[in-house]
Amino acid sequence: MAEKPLFKAWVPRWLIFVTTLLLLLPTLLLFAMSTANVSAAVGYYGVEPADVQFSLLVFYAAIAAFTPLEARFFNRIATKEYLLICLSLQLVFAYGVYHSHHLGVILPIRFLQGIVNCGTTSICLNLLFRQLKSNYAREIGYSIFYGLILCVAPLTSLMAAPLIDQYDYNVIYKAITFCIIPGAVMLLSIIHNVRLSRKTPLYQLDWVSFVLYACSLILIAYILVYGQQLNWFDSAVIRYGAFLVPFLLLLNYWRQRSLKRPYVHVEIFRYKNSWIGLLLLVILYLVRGSFNLTSQYFSQVLEMDPIHTYRFLLWNILGIVIGCTISTRLIILKKSLQALWCVGFALLAVYHTTMIYFFSIEASPNHYILLLILQGMGAGLLMGPIVLFIISSVPTALSKSASAIGVFVRFTTFSLSLASLNFYQLYFEKVHGDKLSEGLNQSNPLFEQRLSLYQHALAGRGLAFDQAGKAAKVLLGKRIQKQDFLLFCMDYYQLMALLCVVTIALILLMPIINKTVINVKNKQPAAAGF
Repeated sequence: MAEKPLFKAWVPRWLIFVTTLLLLLPTLLLFAMSTANVSAAVGYYGVEPADVQFSLLVFYAAIAAFTPLEARFFNRIATKEYLLICLSLQLVFAYGVYHSHHLGVILPIRFLQGIVNCGTTSICLNLLFRQLKSNYAREIGYSIFYGLILCVAPLTSLMAAPLIDQYDYNVIYKAITFCIIPGAVMLLSIIHNVRLSRKTPLYQLDWVSFVLYACSLILIAYILVYGQQLNWFDSAVIRYGAFLVPFLLLLNYWRQRSLKRPYVHVEIFRYKNSWIGLLLLVILYLVRGSFNLTSQYFSQVLEMDPIHTYRFLLWNILGIVIGCTISTRLIILKKSLQALWCVGFALLAVYHTTMIYFFSIEASPNHYILLLILQGMGAGLLMGPIVLFIISSVPTALSKSASAIGVFVRFTTFSLSLASLNFYQLYFEKVHGDKLSEGLNQSNPLFEQRLSLYQHALAGRGLAFDQAGKAAKVLLGKRIQKQDFLLFCMDYYQLMALLCVVTIALILLMPIINKTVINVKNKQPAAAGF
């Protein structure tokens, strides 16, 4: 144990909380920084939207791959030194991305950012957990952390929107450095250079497992992001990648079984409840991924500017806060996880079902406030309890490996959700576009009526009649594109609502869920829990 206390004697507890969160929040915001505004990023760097998504997943892959290895560095280096190293590298990498304009340079830096981000998050989590003196400190700490995780994307976009509106896209990386510095300076000034765990040497680091793991994750991301664009297995790159991914994962699996000190303990797969928890996590991330369509609907169909779109999504953040608060209280009271999860998925089912009828080309955004809150509550009720269930379903010695596998599953499902949205958008929009095209031709009186309406409206605003006719066709084309997008949203949300209902039925058919008691008192927080 350390002779000196972790924090200086004069520091009040509230200041420790504020300072830790002040550093933790911008650290989490780095995750979604590259996709804060995809259109602006595409225009600034001259890349495809898929490239922007891939840069996000490269960052995520680094976190997922480095999580099992990070604990070795955390245990070896004193807290203040480790924090200073991580923050210095974090600022250097943010500065590097700010001055980079080529994707080939940005992607390696984003990967390194993910590794360093893992260390900073680990320190902040441990500091946060140690200040919660309640008997249920870890339950509360996990709820705070995973609540922040759910809020990362809209908060990042909200922060970036006014900057992108006034400056070049890369200025957001300069802004994040200025957001990190105040919390970093404050935290470094109030802590002693002591250790939070027993010092262990840095020998026999399993870099081979890290490389195999990282390569397999990046390949998964590449296949799922670029597969649609490259026409899947018609591309040799996708075929080779699809062969290499299971090969690398199986190689790593057998390697872990043969090691005395495995990178990840694969024994967690022997526990039935861990499989249940991981399955629910997959479903949650698939369902949660559909929320991107709501943001697109506000911006593309209702034509809200980015600033107002993401300010409006603050209602969703309110729902997340309410959901996380309720779920934490119910876990502390040892209430039924079956009931909690059923309510959470029921709220998500209600949200998706109701949105099907609320999608419209012309609507008031205020009509969606309650639905945004319900979606946030559903996600908040599910995220923390599912993660705690996974960790609690294995022995204490395997809890860190359970956390690492959980990060892997979240990464894979997040990538799959992006691929699913890309695939179904092209598929459904083509189906509905073909149907609309069959009914819209020059012989259709409704077509002529709508075209004439647009033409006369434009001519009434001073445009020459022949030019108004050409502009009317453009307007009608945009109207049809919006209609295609709305029909796709309705079809996809119908699938997600059905998935939620099926999940509720599965939960009710598995009474074994309630036999697992949530207990994380002796289990360390994951270094990263994205």
